Amino acid sequence: MDILERHHVSSYGAEGAPVVFAHGFGTDQQTWRYVAPAFAAQNRVILFDLVGAGQSDKAAYDFTRYQTLDGYATDLLALLRTLALPKVVYVGHSVSGIIGVLAAIREPDLFDRLVLLASSPCYLNDGVYAGGFDPADLEELLGFLDRDYLSWSNTVVPTLVGGDMRPELVDDLLASFTSVDPAIARQFAKATFLSDYRAVLEQLRVPALIVQCANDSIASPVVGHYLHEHLAGSTLTILDTEGHYPHLSAPVATIAALERYLGQEVAIIVGV
Repeated sequence: MDILERHHVSSYGAEGAPVVFAHGFGTDQQTWRYVAPAFAAQNRVILFDLVGAGQSDKAAYDFTRYQTLDGYATDLLALLRTLALPKVVYVGHSVSGIIGVLAAIREPDLFDRLVLLASSPCYLNDGVYAGGFDPADLEELLGFLDRDYLSWSNTVVPTLVGGDMRPELVDDLLASFTSVDPAIARQFAKATFLSDYRAVLEQLRVPALIVQCANDSIASPVVGHYLHEHLAGSTLTILDTEGHYPHLSAPVATIAALERYLGQEVAIIVGV
C-alpha cells in the first residue's frame, strides 16, 4: 500500500512552512482538531495516523518492527521523504514527541523545529530522576492492561485527562482508546512506558519547544525541566492546565504557546 494511504495522511492549508502533527498513544489525528486548523491560514498542515491507530492500515502493523519506538521513527522519516517537504515543524504529543526526537537525531535536515507536547523520555523513577512511576507500579499498570484492555482504558483515561476537560471530550477520548486493537495497544504501551531515551537526548541538534502541563500524571513539569536541561537550544513552557491532553483541554493556550515559539500570529478559531 502507498505510504500516504497506510498512514491515512491528510493535508490542507496555505503553501507556507509545513507543520506536521503527530498524535499519542490511544488516539489518532482527530485529536488535533482544535489546534491544527489555527495554523492553516499561514502553513501547510499535515496530519497522519501511526500504524495501528485511527484509519491507518492495520494490516501493516508488524509486531517485530514496533517492539520499540524506533520503528515509528523509521515510519516518520519515510513519510517525510515521500512528502518531499521543506524542513518541517514537527508537533508530537506524548510518545510521538520522543518519536520525533529519534527521527530528528537520525535525519536532522528534514526538521526545522520540534514541539514536544506533554512528552517524556522515561516514565520510570530512577534515583533523582522522577519519571512518574516506580517499577512495581508500572508493572501493575501494564499487567492490568494485559489482562483487560477495555477495563484498563475505562480506569486510566479519566486519570489522564484531568478536571479541565469537558465531559464529552472525555467520552471521545475513551472511544478512541477502546477502538484500538488490544494486542497492538499492549505492545505500544510497553514500547512507550518501558522505554528510556534519556541517553540520546544530547544527540539532538534540532531546536525544540517543550510544552508541559502544570498538573500531568504522566509527564510532569519535572520531566519538562529535565528535557529542557538535556536538549541544547530548547525552550520550556508550562501551561496552567491539568491533564495529559492540553490540545483538547486547553487548545487556546496550546495554540498560543506554539504561536509564540514560531513567531507568527494564527487564527484561533477554537469553539471552546
